[in-house]
Amino acid sequence: MTEKRSKASVLEACVAQSQSLDGLINYAADSIVSKTIIDKPVGTITLFAFDEGQKLSEHTAPYDAVVQGIDGRGTLTIGGQRVTVSTGEMVIMPASVPHAVAAEERFKMLLTMIRA
Repeated sequence: MTEKRSKASVLEACVAQSQSLDGLINYAADSIVSKTIIDKPVGTITLFAFDEGQKLSEHTAPYDAVVQGIDGRGTLTIGGQRVTVSTGEMVIMPASVPHAVAAEERFKMLLTMIRA
């Protein structure tokens, strides 16, 4: 699957059929790639691929969010506490708590934000 796939085509590829999350997004050199799969009033599902050394600076969100590791390993800082997330692991980031993401190696994650 190529990066040129639109959000709609990625969503369509997943409806009523199994897909490898790792294959739905590719790494890009010195970049963070994100692909929103679902964006509804009640929540979003977004894939991220972080190249080694890439970071999202500390920020807050008014909603709970679940991070699921898909490939590699990333470090989340949640309320000042560092948490490592590896392939197959998940972490809940509580609403309104400052958090950041750092990829000391290449890292893919699925972020599910619940707005309700």
